Amino acid sequence: MAFGEGQTVRIGLLGLGTVGTGVVRILTQHAEELRERTGVRFEVTRILVQDPTKERPVKVPTARYTVRGEEVVLADDVDVVVEVMGGIEPTRALIEAALRARKPVITANKDLLALHGLGLHALAEENGVDLFYEASVGGGIPLLRTVIEGFASDRITHTYGIVNGTTNYILSKMDREGVDFSEALREAQELGYAEADPTNDVDGLDAAYKMVILSRLAFHAPVRLTDVRVAGIRSVTREDLLRARDFGYTVKLIGWAARKDGRIEIGVAPTWVKRDHPLAHVHGSFNAVYVHGEAVGETMFYGRGAGDLPTAMAVVSDLVAAVKNALLGVSGRGHIRLRQSVEVVPPEEAFVFPYAFRLTTDDVPGVLSELTAVVARHGLSISRMLQIPNTHTAEITFLTHRAPLSAVEKAREEFASLPFVREVHTLFRVLS
Repeated sequence: MAFGEGQTVRIGLLGLGTVGTGVVRILTQHAEELRERTGVRFEVTRILVQDPTKERPVKVPTARYTVRGEEVVLADDVDVVVEVMGGIEPTRALIEAALRARKPVITANKDLLALHGLGLHALAEENGVDLFYEASVGGGIPLLRTVIEGFASDRITHTYGIVNGTTNYILSKMDREGVDFSEALREAQELGYAEADPTNDVDGLDAAYKMVILSRLAFHAPVRLTDVRVAGIRSVTREDLLRARDFGYTVKLIGWAARKDGRIEIGVAPTWVKRDHPLAHVHGSFNAVYVHGEAVGETMFYGRGAGDLPTAMAVVSDLVAAVKNALLGVSGRGHIRLRQSVEVVPPEEAFVFPYAFRLTTDDVPGVLSELTAVVARHGLSISRMLQIPNTHTAEITFLTHRAPLSAVEKAREEFASLPFVREVHTLFRVLS
């Protein structure tokens, strides 16, 4: 991409759904401000759509519509490609074609980046063009560029937070109104916060994709999805939220990534969060992420994690950055240098946290002594316990002191094998 101030940057847009519509709106409504800040004008010259005859909330000449992606990414009147269509294929092939044609690419596609981002980065660097994706993590929160540039002189030790708005809406609804998971999910789907098939969200995959992307940039490591330990919220019940409240906690789906002695651990799991912690007050579809650096200490980023205009704002911000790089003649020179490999923390040392167990047992003598014997056998210790008797059964909830997840899981397996234990409920990490 080569042009000078006063010229027009021609954009090929892959997708005109919710986010694509937001991009067109921002480019139209903020046209004068964008020209003042960059010295160029922006024009969407080609758009990939599924149905060119469909009525849309933004006015675009229908001659710019096409159903063939190649007609967008390879067109002579396209300088920059903006991908907001989602999915893996044919999206990956179209982005690769754009990069080989030496056209900068802006994308919000977290799934594609988590699974194939390493290869796409290498291709972009090989062809000397930018590949930007601020909108892929945190929606409208300016997180990724801050991690890359704002922490350039620091060393990030860990990052954690709420990176999926759908599950946060569901858990907030369950906590505040006492509804069960299925009812909260149904309302999230009715409001458009959750897809008809919510698997990626409620099983933690969406959050895992985002933690892969964030960890690569934070630790300069070629992290892959297989490096992430993932647990979702499908098994979280109203009773889990009530017991957490009894102990002064709420439940959030937390993504966690840390570097320890050069080794990395990354996980997503339902987590007890103290009710006076700032993350406990992140409700609905909002996201919040903490980033801890050795020099700066703890920083927090908060905002809308989804939506047409917040996500589109991040996309257009990337577009502005790519244009400025082109004007300065430095396109493709800002790619993060990743280490050759990733060494993960071994299981016996990973995810050292307090943990919360909830069990339903027969209400018979000797139960507590047997449970505490199991705890001791696996090197755990109990910090707090609550027992609620029912007819012929008892519900027992207890918190451990800090321990590696592997020891906690072995204790959980032994609990499940005890003859008086009727059910071992969801295991929760505790943010301390």
